[in-house]
Amino acid sequence: MFISVRQWKWWLLLSLAIPFFFSCRTYNNAVAPYYDAVSNGRFDDAASQLDKARFFRYGRNKLLFNMEKGKTAFLQGRYQESNLYFNAADSLLNSHRGSKVLDQTLGLVVNPAMQIYQGEDFERLLIHYYKSINYLKLHQVEEAEVEARRITLGTYALNDRKKNSDKKYSNDAFSLIVQGIVYESAGDVNNAFISYRNAADIFLKNPDHRYYGVEMPAQLQVDLLHTASQLGFSQEVAYYEKQFGRVYQPPTSDDGGAVLVIWENGLAPVKAETNFFFTLTERGPGNFVFTDPNTQVVIPFDFNLFPRDSCHQLRRHLEAFRVAFPSYVEQPLYYTAADIQRDSTFSTTLEKVEDVNQLAFRTLQERFLKEMGLALTRLAIKKLAEYEIRKNDEVAGELFNLLTLLAEKADTRNWQSLPHSIYYSRIPLKKGDNKITLTLKGKDSTQKVEFNIIGNGRLQTWHYASLLKS
Repeated sequence: MFISVRQWKWWLLLSLAIPFFFSCRTYNNAVAPYYDAVSNGRFDDAASQLDKARFFRYGRNKLLFNMEKGKTAFLQGRYQESNLYFNAADSLLNSHRGSKVLDQTLGLVVNPAMQIYQGEDFERLLIHYYKSINYLKLHQVEEAEVEARRITLGTYALNDRKKNSDKKYSNDAFSLIVQGIVYESAGDVNNAFISYRNAADIFLKNPDHRYYGVEMPAQLQVDLLHTASQLGFSQEVAYYEKQFGRVYQPPTSDDGGAVLVIWENGLAPVKAETNFFFTLTERGPGNFVFTDPNTQVVIPFDFNLFPRDSCHQLRRHLEAFRVAFPSYVEQPLYYTAADIQRDSTFSTTLEKVEDVNQLAFRTLQERFLKEMGLALTRLAIKKLAEYEIRKNDEVAGELFNLLTLLAEKADTRNWQSLPHSIYYSRIPLKKGDNKITLTLKGKDSTQKVEFNIIGNGRLQTWHYASLLKS
Protein backbone atom coordinates (compact mmCIF):
# COMPACT_ATOMS: atom_id res chain seq x y z
CA MET A 1 0.00 0.00 0.00
CA PHE A 2 1.33 3.44 -0.96
CA ILE A 3 1.97 5.81 1.95
CA SER A 4 2.44 9.49 1.27
CA VAL A 5 5.24 11.55 2.77
CA ARG A 6 2.76 13.26 5.05
CA GLN A 7 1.34 9.92 6.23
CA TRP A 8 4.86 8.61 6.84
CA LYS A 9 5.64 11.54 9.12
CA TRP A 10 2.59 10.84 11.26
CA TRP A 11 3.41 7.13 11.46
CA LEU A 12 6.88 8.13 12.68
CA LEU A 13 5.35 10.38 15.31
CA LEU A 14 3.10 7.54 16.47
CA SER A 15 6.08 5.18 16.75
CA LEU A 16 7.72 7.65 19.11
CA ALA A 17 4.56 8.16 21.14
CA ILE A 18 3.91 4.46 21.79
CA PRO A 19 7.15 3.75 23.72
CA PHE A 20 6.55 6.85 25.84
CA PHE A 21 3.32 5.45 27.23
CA PHE A 22 4.85 2.03 27.87
CA SER A 23 8.20 3.06 29.35
CA CYS A 24 7.47 6.10 31.50
CA ARG A 25 7.98 4.22 34.79
CA THR A 26 11.20 2.83 36.15
CA TYR A 27 11.57 -0.94 36.39
CA ASN A 28 11.49 -0.69 40.16
CA ASN A 29 8.10 1.06 40.00
CA ALA A 30 6.75 -1.42 37.48
CA VAL A 31 7.50 -4.45 39.69
CA ALA A 32 7.02 -2.81 43.10
CA PRO A 33 4.69 -5.51 44.54
CA TYR A 34 7.20 -8.22 43.61
CA TYR A 35 10.17 -6.31 45.02
CA ASP A 36 8.30 -5.58 48.26
CA ALA A 37 7.49 -9.28 48.70
CA VAL A 38 11.12 -10.33 48.07
CA SER A 39 12.59 -7.74 50.44
CA ASN A 40 10.26 -8.91 53.22
CA GLY A 41 10.92 -12.61 52.74
CA ARG A 42 7.50 -13.46 51.26
CA PHE A 43 8.95 -15.62 48.52
CA ASP A 44 5.71 -17.45 47.60
CA ASP A 45 3.99 -14.09 47.19
CA ALA A 46 6.96 -12.80 45.20
CA ALA A 47 6.66 -15.70 42.72
CA SER A 48 2.95 -14.97 42.33
CA GLN A 49 3.57 -11.25 41.76
CA LEU A 50 6.06 -12.04 39.01
CA ASP A 51 3.42 -14.04 37.16
CA LYS A 52 0.94 -11.17 37.47
CA ALA A 53 3.23 -8.33 36.39
CA ARG A 54 2.31 -6.97 32.95
CA PHE A 55 5.86 -5.68 32.52
CA PHE A 56 7.13 -9.20 31.83
CA ARG A 57 4.63 -9.87 29.03
CA TYR A 58 6.85 -7.96 26.63
CA GLY A 59 9.43 -10.13 24.88
CA ARG A 60 12.23 -7.67 25.58
CA ASN A 61 11.88 -8.41 29.32
CA LYS A 62 11.91 -12.22 29.18
CA LEU A 63 15.50 -12.49 30.42
CA LEU A 64 14.64 -10.46 33.51
CA PHE A 65 11.56 -12.59 34.15
CA ASN A 66 13.57 -15.82 34.06
CA MET A 67 16.36 -14.44 36.25
CA GLU A 68 13.89 -13.16 38.85
CA LYS A 69 11.86 -16.40 38.76
CA GLY A 70 15.02 -18.46 39.03
CA LYS A 71 16.20 -16.50 42.05
CA THR A 72 12.79 -16.63 43.73
CA ALA A 73 12.62 -20.41 43.29
CA PHE A 74 16.16 -20.63 44.70
CA LEU A 75 15.05 -18.69 47.79
CA GLN A 76 12.10 -21.07 48.15
CA GLY A 77 14.45 -24.06 48.11
CA ARG A 78 12.97 -25.27 44.81
CA TYR A 79 16.32 -25.92 43.20
CA GLN A 80 15.15 -27.99 40.22
CA GLU A 81 12.58 -25.35 39.27
CA SER A 82 15.15 -22.63 39.81
CA ASN A 83 17.48 -24.16 37.25
CA LEU A 84 14.67 -24.51 34.72
CA TYR A 85 14.33 -20.72 34.76
CA PHE A 86 18.08 -20.10 34.77
CA ASN A 87 18.51 -22.49 31.84
CA ALA A 88 15.83 -20.52 30.00
CA ALA A 89 17.76 -17.33 30.80
CA ASP A 90 20.91 -18.90 29.36
CA SER A 91 19.08 -19.87 26.19
CA LEU A 92 17.76 -16.33 25.79
CA LEU A 93 21.25 -14.86 26.13
CA ASN A 94 22.47 -17.15 23.35
CA SER A 95 19.47 -16.47 21.08
CA HIS A 96 19.81 -12.69 21.43
CA ARG A 97 23.16 -12.63 19.68
CA GLY A 98 21.67 -12.95 16.21
CA SER A 99 19.32 -9.97 16.62
CA LYS A 100 21.93 -7.62 18.03
CA VAL A 101 22.13 -5.21 15.06
CA LEU A 102 18.36 -4.81 14.74
CA ASP A 103 18.00 -4.43 18.50
CA GLN A 104 20.70 -1.77 18.70
CA THR A 105 19.02 0.12 15.87
CA LEU A 106 15.76 0.14 17.83
CA GLY A 107 17.55 1.51 20.89
CA LEU A 108 19.25 4.15 18.80
CA VAL A 109 16.05 5.34 17.11
CA VAL A 110 13.71 5.20 20.14
CA ASN A 111 15.38 4.62 23.54
CA PRO A 112 17.41 1.81 25.15
CA ALA A 113 14.51 0.75 27.39
CA MET A 114 12.82 -0.61 24.25
CA GLN A 115 15.70 -2.97 23.52
CA ILE A 116 15.88 -6.62 24.53
CA TYR A 117 17.39 -6.75 28.00
CA GLN A 118 20.81 -8.40 27.72
CA GLY A 119 21.81 -8.33 31.38
CA GLU A 120 24.80 -6.71 33.04
CA ASP A 121 28.07 -8.62 32.69
CA PHE A 122 28.11 -9.55 36.38
CA GLU A 123 24.46 -10.62 36.20
CA ARG A 124 25.28 -13.11 33.46
CA LEU A 125 28.07 -14.68 35.53
CA LEU A 126 25.89 -14.84 38.64
CA ILE A 127 23.49 -17.09 36.74
CA HIS A 128 26.28 -19.70 36.77
CA TYR A 129 26.72 -19.21 40.53
CA TYR A 130 23.07 -19.96 41.24
CA LYS A 131 22.95 -22.88 38.86
CA SER A 132 26.09 -24.38 40.42
CA ILE A 133 24.70 -24.12 43.96
CA ASN A 134 21.37 -25.55 42.78
CA TYR A 135 23.09 -28.60 41.31
CA LEU A 136 25.17 -29.12 44.45
CA LYS A 137 22.03 -28.89 46.60
CA LEU A 138 20.41 -31.49 44.32
CA HIS A 139 23.53 -33.72 44.61
CA GLN A 140 23.93 -33.52 40.83
CA VAL A 141 27.69 -33.14 40.94
CA GLU A 142 28.34 -33.93 37.28
CA GLU A 143 25.88 -31.22 36.20
CA ALA A 144 27.57 -28.82 38.60
CA GLU A 145 30.93 -29.58 36.96
CA VAL A 146 29.46 -28.80 33.54
CA GLU A 147 28.30 -25.46 34.93
CA ALA A 148 31.76 -24.86 36.39
CA ARG A 149 33.27 -25.30 32.93
CA ARG A 150 30.74 -22.83 31.58
CA ILE A 151 32.07 -20.29 34.08
CA THR A 152 35.38 -20.51 32.23
CA LEU A 153 33.62 -19.82 28.93
CA GLY A 154 31.79 -16.89 30.50
CA THR A 155 35.00 -15.33 31.79
CA TYR A 156 36.68 -15.83 28.39
CA ALA A 157 33.78 -14.00 26.74
CA LEU A 158 34.07 -11.20 29.29
CA ASN A 159 37.80 -10.95 28.63
CA ASP A 160 37.18 -10.70 24.90
CA ARG A 161 34.58 -7.95 25.26
CA LYS A 162 36.77 -5.89 27.60
CA LYS A 163 40.04 -6.83 25.84
CA ASN A 164 41.34 -8.15 29.19
CA SER A 165 41.64 -4.61 30.53
CA ASP A 166 42.85 -4.39 34.14
CA LYS A 167 41.02 -1.06 34.41
CA LYS A 168 37.63 -2.58 33.61
CA TYR A 169 35.53 -5.50 34.80
CA SER A 170 37.14 -8.16 32.62
CA ASN A 171 37.43 -10.99 35.17
CA ASP A 172 35.33 -12.20 38.07
CA ALA A 173 37.11 -13.56 41.11
CA PHE A 174 33.90 -14.76 42.79
CA SER A 175 32.89 -16.90 39.80
CA LEU A 176 36.30 -18.57 39.88
CA ILE A 177 35.94 -19.25 43.62
CA VAL A 178 32.54 -20.84 42.95
CA GLN A 179 34.17 -22.89 40.21
CA GLY A 180 36.81 -24.09 42.68
CA ILE A 181 34.12 -25.03 45.22
CA VAL A 182 32.30 -27.11 42.61
CA TYR A 183 35.44 -28.94 41.52
CA GLU A 184 36.46 -29.59 45.11
CA SER A 185 32.99 -30.91 45.92
CA ALA A 186 33.38 -33.31 42.99
CA GLY A 187 36.79 -34.46 44.23
CA ASP A 188 38.67 -32.82 41.34
CA VAL A 189 41.45 -31.26 43.40
CA ASN A 190 43.59 -30.30 40.41
CA ASN A 191 40.93 -28.15 38.76
CA ALA A 192 39.93 -26.77 42.16
CA PHE A 193 43.52 -25.61 42.67
CA ILE A 194 43.60 -23.96 39.23
CA SER A 195 40.34 -22.10 39.94
CA TYR A 196 41.47 -20.90 43.37
CA ARG A 197 44.84 -19.87 41.95
CA ASN A 198 43.21 -17.88 39.14
CA ALA A 199 40.91 -16.14 41.62
CA ALA A 200 43.79 -15.29 43.97
CA ASP A 201 45.86 -13.91 41.09
CA ILE A 202 43.07 -11.44 40.29
CA PHE A 203 43.30 -10.05 43.82
CA LEU A 204 47.10 -10.08 43.80
CA LYS A 205 47.21 -7.90 40.66
CA ASN A 206 45.92 -5.00 42.73
CA PRO A 207 48.28 -3.22 45.16
CA ASP A 208 45.81 -3.46 48.04
CA HIS A 209 44.70 -6.99 47.12
CA ARG A 210 41.11 -5.75 46.72
CA TYR A 211 38.81 -6.38 43.78
CA TYR A 212 35.60 -4.38 43.29
CA GLY A 213 35.05 -3.73 46.96
CA VAL A 214 36.26 -7.12 48.24
CA GLU A 215 39.47 -7.78 50.11
CA MET A 216 41.03 -11.13 49.24
CA PRO A 217 39.30 -13.61 51.58
CA ALA A 218 41.48 -15.54 54.00
CA GLN A 219 39.31 -18.55 53.14
CA LEU A 220 40.48 -18.35 49.53
CA GLN A 221 44.10 -18.24 50.69
CA VAL A 222 43.59 -21.32 52.86
CA ASP A 223 41.79 -23.23 50.10
CA LEU A 224 44.49 -22.44 47.54
CA LEU A 225 47.33 -23.51 49.84
CA HIS A 226 45.43 -26.64 50.88
CA THR A 227 44.72 -27.85 47.35
CA ALA A 228 48.31 -27.08 46.29
CA SER A 229 49.56 -29.11 49.26
CA GLN A 230 47.20 -32.00 48.43
CA LEU A 231 48.69 -32.13 44.92
CA GLY A 232 52.24 -32.02 46.25
CA PHE A 233 52.93 -28.63 44.61
CA SER A 234 55.56 -27.52 47.12
CA GLN A 235 56.85 -24.67 44.93
CA GLU A 236 53.36 -23.24 44.56
CA VAL A 237 52.79 -23.54 48.31
CA ALA A 238 56.01 -21.63 49.00
CA TYR A 239 55.22 -18.97 46.38
CA TYR A 240 51.72 -18.24 47.67
CA GLU A 241 52.80 -18.36 51.31
CA LYS A 242 55.09 -15.46 50.42
CA GLN A 243 52.38 -13.65 48.47
CA PHE A 244 49.83 -14.03 51.27
CA GLY A 245 52.26 -13.40 54.12
CA ARG A 246 51.16 -16.54 55.94
CA VAL A 247 52.44 -20.05 56.64
CA TYR A 248 50.27 -22.95 55.51
CA GLN A 249 48.75 -24.90 58.38
CA PRO A 250 47.24 -28.28 57.41
CA PRO A 251 43.62 -28.49 58.58
CA THR A 252 42.78 -30.53 61.64
CA SER A 253 41.59 -34.02 60.79
CA ASP A 254 37.78 -34.07 60.85
CA ASP A 255 36.27 -37.21 59.40
CA GLY A 256 32.94 -35.44 58.85
CA GLY A 257 34.23 -33.27 56.00
CA ALA A 258 33.21 -29.62 55.91
CA VAL A 259 30.30 -27.32 55.11
CA LEU A 260 30.66 -24.15 53.09
CA VAL A 261 28.21 -21.60 54.49
CA ILE A 262 27.07 -18.94 52.02
CA TRP A 263 25.21 -15.88 53.28
CA GLU A 264 23.50 -13.45 50.91
CA ASN A 265 23.02 -10.11 52.64
CA GLY A 266 20.70 -7.26 51.69
CA LEU A 267 19.53 -6.31 48.22
CA ALA A 268 21.34 -5.04 45.14
CA PRO A 269 20.92 -1.38 44.17
CA VAL A 270 18.00 -0.39 41.99
CA LYS A 271 18.24 1.77 38.90
CA ALA A 272 16.75 5.25 38.73
CA GLU A 273 16.85 7.89 35.99
CA THR A 274 19.21 10.86 35.99
CA ASN A 275 19.02 13.72 33.50
CA PHE A 276 22.08 15.32 31.90
CA PHE A 277 21.92 18.53 29.88
CA PHE A 278 24.46 18.69 27.07
CA THR A 279 25.17 21.54 24.68
CA LEU A 280 26.74 20.98 21.30
CA THR A 281 29.49 23.58 20.98
CA GLU A 282 32.35 24.27 18.59
CA ARG A 283 35.93 23.89 19.79
CA GLY A 284 38.20 25.08 17.05
CA PRO A 285 37.56 24.87 13.32
CA GLY A 286 35.47 21.79 12.53
CA ASN A 287 35.67 20.34 16.05
CA PHE A 288 32.41 19.91 17.95
CA VAL A 289 31.81 18.47 21.43
CA PHE A 290 28.92 17.82 23.77
CA THR A 291 29.50 19.41 27.17
CA ASP A 292 27.58 19.16 30.43
CA PRO A 293 28.66 22.02 32.74
CA ASN A 294 27.36 20.29 35.88
CA THR A 295 29.53 17.19 35.48
CA GLN A 296 32.36 18.62 33.36
CA VAL A 297 31.87 15.78 30.88
CA VAL A 298 33.14 16.41 27.35
CA ILE A 299 32.18 14.03 24.54
CA PRO A 300 33.48 14.59 20.98
CA PHE A 301 30.89 14.63 18.21
CA ASP A 302 31.74 13.48 14.68
CA PHE A 303 29.59 15.11 12.01
CA ASN A 304 30.99 12.67 9.47
CA LEU A 305 28.50 10.13 10.82
CA PHE A 306 25.70 12.08 9.16
CA PRO A 307 24.97 13.42 5.66
CA ARG A 308 26.73 16.73 5.13
CA ASP A 309 23.62 18.64 4.08
CA SER A 310 21.51 17.37 6.96
CA CYS A 311 23.89 18.24 9.76
CA HIS A 312 24.33 21.79 8.51
CA GLN A 313 21.30 22.60 10.67
CA LEU A 314 22.99 21.13 13.76
CA ARG A 315 26.16 23.11 13.06
CA ARG A 316 24.19 26.30 12.67
CA HIS A 317 21.97 25.97 15.74
CA LEU A 318 24.45 24.23 18.11
CA GLU A 319 21.60 22.48 19.90
CA ALA A 320 21.07 21.61 23.57
CA PHE A 321 20.04 18.06 24.47
CA ARG A 322 18.52 16.39 27.54
CA VAL A 323 19.85 12.88 28.03
CA ALA A 324 18.19 10.41 30.39
CA PHE A 325 20.77 8.02 31.84
CA PRO A 326 20.45 5.22 34.43
CA SER A 327 21.92 5.67 37.89
CA TYR A 328 22.02 3.23 40.77
CA VAL A 329 20.45 3.83 44.18
CA GLU A 330 21.99 1.79 47.00
CA GLN A 331 19.68 -0.18 49.28
CA PRO A 332 20.79 0.22 52.93
CA LEU A 333 21.79 -2.89 54.85
CA TYR A 334 19.91 -4.19 57.90
CA TYR A 335 22.71 -6.59 58.89
CA THR A 336 26.38 -5.75 58.46
CA ALA A 337 28.27 -8.83 59.72
CA ALA A 338 27.81 -12.48 60.66
CA ASP A 339 29.51 -15.15 62.76
CA ILE A 340 29.20 -18.91 62.41
CA GLN A 341 29.59 -21.45 65.22
CA ARG A 342 29.65 -25.26 65.40
CA ASP A 343 28.64 -27.07 68.59
CA SER A 344 30.29 -24.39 70.76
CA THR A 345 33.70 -25.79 69.72
CA PHE A 346 34.45 -23.91 66.50
CA SER A 347 33.60 -20.36 65.48
CA THR A 348 34.63 -17.90 62.79
CA THR A 349 33.45 -14.75 61.02
CA LEU A 350 32.01 -14.92 57.54
CA GLU A 351 34.04 -13.03 54.92
CA LYS A 352 32.75 -10.93 52.05
CA VAL A 353 33.45 -12.68 48.76
CA GLU A 354 31.29 -10.67 46.32
CA ASP A 355 30.08 -7.07 46.53
CA VAL A 356 27.27 -6.79 43.98
CA ASN A 357 26.58 -3.24 45.09
CA GLN A 358 30.11 -2.10 44.20
CA LEU A 359 30.07 -4.05 40.95
CA ALA A 360 26.87 -2.34 39.86
CA PHE A 361 28.07 1.19 40.54
CA ARG A 362 31.55 0.75 39.12
CA THR A 363 30.68 -1.16 35.95
CA LEU A 364 28.05 1.45 35.09
CA GLN A 365 30.66 4.16 35.60
CA GLU A 366 33.14 2.29 33.38
CA ARG A 367 30.81 2.35 30.38
CA PHE A 368 29.40 5.84 31.01
CA LEU A 369 31.22 7.67 28.20
CA LYS A 370 30.50 4.98 25.60
CA GLU A 371 26.79 4.79 26.36
CA MET A 372 26.45 8.53 26.74
CA GLY A 373 27.99 8.94 23.29
CA LEU A 374 25.38 6.55 21.87
CA ALA A 375 22.59 8.44 23.62
CA LEU A 376 23.76 11.77 22.17
CA THR A 377 24.00 10.23 18.72
CA ARG A 378 20.44 8.98 19.11
CA LEU A 379 19.21 12.47 19.98
CA ALA A 380 21.16 14.03 17.13
CA ILE A 381 19.50 11.62 14.69
CA LYS A 382 16.08 12.59 16.02
CA LYS A 383 16.93 16.27 15.75
CA LEU A 384 17.92 15.82 12.12
CA ALA A 385 14.66 13.98 11.48
CA GLU A 386 12.81 16.89 13.09
CA TYR A 387 14.46 19.35 10.67
CA GLU A 388 13.40 17.24 7.70
CA ILE A 389 9.81 17.10 8.95
CA ARG A 390 9.70 20.85 9.58
CA LYS A 391 10.62 21.56 5.95
CA ASN A 392 7.14 20.45 4.90
CA ASP A 393 5.05 20.67 8.07
CA GLU A 394 5.94 23.00 10.94
CA VAL A 395 3.21 21.61 13.22
CA ALA A 396 4.34 18.02 12.67
CA GLY A 397 7.90 19.09 13.35
CA GLU A 398 6.92 20.71 16.63
CA LEU A 399 4.95 17.63 17.66
CA PHE A 400 7.87 15.41 16.72
CA ASN A 401 10.14 17.52 18.94
CA LEU A 402 7.72 17.21 21.85
CA LEU A 403 7.44 13.44 21.50
CA THR A 404 11.22 13.13 21.24
CA LEU A 405 11.55 14.87 24.58
CA LEU A 406 8.89 12.63 26.14
CA ALA A 407 10.35 9.44 24.69
CA GLU A 408 13.84 10.13 26.08
CA LYS A 409 13.96 7.49 28.81
CA ALA A 410 16.77 5.68 30.55
CA ASP A 411 16.90 1.89 30.74
CA THR A 412 16.32 1.27 34.46
CA ARG A 413 16.07 -2.51 34.29
CA ASN A 414 18.30 -4.69 36.46
CA TRP A 415 18.18 -8.01 38.33
CA GLN A 416 16.73 -6.63 41.56
CA SER A 417 16.56 -9.78 43.69
CA LEU A 418 20.34 -10.08 43.70
CA PRO A 419 21.94 -9.52 47.10
CA HIS A 420 23.91 -6.46 48.13
CA SER A 421 26.84 -8.69 49.14
CA ILE A 422 27.73 -12.38 49.45
CA TYR A 423 29.74 -13.80 52.38
CA TYR A 424 31.13 -17.26 53.00
CA SER A 425 33.20 -19.45 55.31
CA ARG A 426 34.14 -23.12 55.61
CA ILE A 427 33.29 -25.04 58.78
CA PRO A 428 34.94 -28.41 59.60
CA LEU A 429 32.42 -31.09 60.57
CA LYS A 430 32.55 -34.08 62.86
CA LYS A 431 30.98 -37.28 61.65
CA GLY A 432 27.25 -37.38 62.25
CA ASP A 433 25.15 -34.49 63.56
CA ASN A 434 26.60 -30.97 63.74
CA LYS A 435 24.62 -28.09 65.20
CA ILE A 436 25.48 -24.89 63.33
CA THR A 437 24.49 -21.40 64.52
CA LEU A 438 24.64 -18.41 62.20
CA THR A 439 24.50 -15.07 64.04
CA LEU A 440 23.57 -12.03 61.95
CA LYS A 441 24.59 -8.68 63.41
CA GLY A 442 22.94 -5.33 62.75
CA LYS A 443 23.18 -1.88 64.24
CA ASP A 444 20.41 -2.41 66.76
CA SER A 445 19.67 -6.13 66.65
CA THR A 446 20.97 -9.63 66.06
CA GLN A 447 19.37 -12.74 64.64
CA LYS A 448 20.35 -16.35 65.23
CA VAL A 449 19.70 -19.03 62.63
CA GLU A 450 20.24 -22.64 63.70
CA PHE A 451 20.50 -25.66 61.42
CA ASN A 452 21.87 -29.18 61.49
CA ILE A 453 24.42 -30.66 59.10
CA ILE A 454 25.25 -34.35 58.97
CA GLY A 455 28.98 -34.80 58.46
CA ASN A 456 29.54 -37.34 55.67
CA GLY A 457 33.23 -36.82 54.92
CA ARG A 458 32.59 -34.57 51.91
CA LEU A 459 32.35 -30.85 51.24
CA GLN A 460 28.74 -29.66 51.47
CA THR A 461 27.09 -26.27 50.93
CA TRP A 462 24.47 -24.45 52.97
CA HIS A 463 22.84 -21.18 51.97
CA TYR A 464 20.98 -18.44 53.83
CA ALA A 465 19.57 -15.12 52.57
CA SER A 466 18.67 -12.07 54.65
CA LEU A 467 17.36 -9.63 52.06
CA LEU A 468 15.75 -7.14 54.45
CA LYS A 469 16.27 -3.45 53.78
CA SER A 470 16.90 -1.25 56.80
